[in-house]
Amino acid sequence: MPMWLQAGGWGLLAGAALIVGAAVGFGVRVPPRWIAAITAFGSGVLISALAFELMEQAYRRGGFVPAAGGFLGGAIAFTVISVLLNRHGAKHRKRSHGQPSASDDAGSGLAIAAGALLDGIPESIVIGVSLLQGGNVSMVAVIAIFISNLPEGLSSVVGMKKAGRSAKYIFSVWIGIAVASGLAAGLGYVGFAGMSPGVIAATTTVAAGAMLAMLADTMIPEAFESAHDFAGLITVIGFLTSFALSKVFGG
Repeated sequence: MPMWLQAGGWGLLAGAALIVGAAVGFGVRVPPRWIAAITAFGSGVLISALAFELMEQAYRRGGFVPAAGGFLGGAIAFTVISVLLNRHGAKHRKRSHGQPSASDDAGSGLAIAAGALLDGIPESIVIGVSLLQGGNVSMVAVIAIFISNLPEGLSSVVGMKKAGRSAKYIFSVWIGIAVASGLAAGLGYVGFAGMSPGVIAATTTVAAGAMLAMLADTMIPEAFESAHDFAGLITVIGFLTSFALSKVFGG
């Protein structure tokens, strides 16, 4: 199987967790505190993967300057685009409440979809780029992104339902994001094949910076708002889980 197709398959697999989370959120009434707990766990998992898998590997591959520059650049780019989308109704796109309905803001549906795409693409690019490092996908990254995508889909769909979004809109968004995740992973592999270690390191950390900014802006506030006293502990458990995975798969 061609490597770009393998990359796309891994990206699609990680993105499919959004659909699973969306299906659970749409069909089952999940208590807000459970949603918050799952979100906190997913946040911890992704933070650990960023620290021990993405940043560390990028530093070893390209050095401090490309890693740090990409990390800050990714966070800045995500923040600027996110602010623009938030002004058009995407501010609470991953929350289980507070999303505007179509009647409140006619353009909010498109903004929410664009915001969800913005959140998911950096993760997928990381998966594709990881295949350039020895021809093996980063299983830690795939597992961490899959785990974190479950609460993202779950929480966001609960908010979409409360805002009166139709099932057709909801599942069109998440199926589209999952497919886009696969395409982004494949393009990440093809687009950066043959690039220098510094460029690959910077690309990895651009995605990492965007992912950490996304966590701080969307997932962690959602987790704390409902889980309160236990949000920190659950996040730590998620972090430790991902750290353990990095030792199992990373050696």
